[in-house]
Formats: sequence, C-alpha cells, structure tokens
Amino acid sequence: MSGFIASTKTNGPRRRGLSLLELLAVVVVLATIALLVVPRAGVNIDTAKQKANAMNIAVINSTVERYYLVNNTFPTTVDDLHDPDFFPDGAPVNPVTGAKYVLNPTTHRVQTGGGGGK
Repeated sequence: MSGFIASTKTNGPRRRGLSLLELLAVVVVLATIALLVVPRAGVNIDTAKQKANAMNIAVINSTVERYYLVNNTFPTTVDDLHDPDFFPDGAPVNPVTGAKYVLNPTTHRVQTGGGGGK
C-alpha cells in the first residue's frame, strides 16, 4: 500500500521564479529587439505617409475632373469639392505636413510644393 502514497521527500531546495541573472538576460534580449524594431517602424510610418500623400493627390486630381464633367467648370479650391458626390467628409489633408492641398489655377491640378506638394 505504501507504493500508492506520494513521497514527501524532495531532491534539494525547490526553485521558485527567476534568478536575477535570468531576468537580466530577458531584459537584454527585449532591449536588443526593441533597438532593431523601433527605427524600422519610424521609417515605415514616413513611407506610408508619403504614399498616402501621392494617393491623395491622384484622388483629388481625379475628383477635379469629375467635378468639371458634372458642373462644366473647374473648382477654384479643394474646398469646393466638399460635396456629397465628391468628398462628403471633406477633402483630405496632406498626411506629411497636415496642410490643405492647393489647386493650381492654370492646370487645375494639385500644386507641388507649398501646402500640397509631393
């Protein structure tokens, strides 16, 4: 019957938790990973903003053409496109600078440079 009773003897002191060296090793590994990942995330955010800016310019230029087809006149500013048929929530702003886009009065396209540039 004694074979079924669990032994209460232990093989030395029982370890609980992490030692200071193990904890230090984990912190060093996490810091190394953070040093590699954080700079890349910053570059990716800038690249995404630049691509979103280029897409916004293309969409606004396309919307200016649709505006002309509907109204037989070109909009004078990007704010003229604030219409349920074109930009019901308002025209997008430049994600890089936060400025409004500006239309060139001659070409009726988004100006490069200044507030709406690439």
